[in-house]
Amino acid sequence: MRQYGKIDQLLMQLDQGLRTSFSPQRHAERPSPAIGMEEGTLSEQQRKHAAGLMRINHTGEVCAQALYYGQAATAKDEHTKQHMEHAAVEETDHLVWCEQRLDKLDASPSVFNPAFYAGSFAIGALAGLSGDRTSYGFVVETERQVEAHLEGHLQALPQADQASLAVVQQMMHDEARHADEAEDQGGQRLPRPVQGIMQLCANVMREISYRW
Repeated sequence: MRQYGKIDQLLMQLDQGLRTSFSPQRHAERPSPAIGMEEGTLSEQQRKHAAGLMRINHTGEVCAQALYYGQAATAKDEHTKQHMEHAAVEETDHLVWCEQRLDKLDASPSVFNPAFYAGSFAIGALAGLSGDRTSYGFVVETERQVEAHLEGHLQALPQADQASLAVVQQMMHDEARHADEAEDQGGQRLPRPVQGIMQLCANVMREISYRW
């Protein structure tokens, strides 16, 4: 098996970031939960609101991929590296589903996705350098916060947009599973100040992505 040098790995990560941020994601391992569902009748205001929420979710998946790849890049254990890379691939399903919903809602992904990807990759890399237990703990906290915000979206999305609701429901289920798996790997609870900073960063991302 070929062994890649540091420069090769850096270029591969750069390529991954560019493809995630700029290229439409067309392949998902699982079909979207929205397939076969009729598009509900939405007012223009409801459409824009639903699009804003799904744009937030799309950007969240961009960040999730960046975090996982960043953690994989600096993981100290090969098993941890493979776990993070596998989790990143699973998040691709969510990315595709959110893009499909944005298309249906006549909306585009956030123009700030490249910046969010770069920042999230750096944070993930720092988490990986802190050790595997801290890295898994970071996954647990990230996914728990995402799970909570998705639950809020189930209440905030227009009830006529059943397709988006179905996607968010499945995403929430998957994120809860990712958190449970990270806990099973020995993820340790992060200090409250770190949790607060993570929440603040997520709030900034949501405010920006909803609009642009």
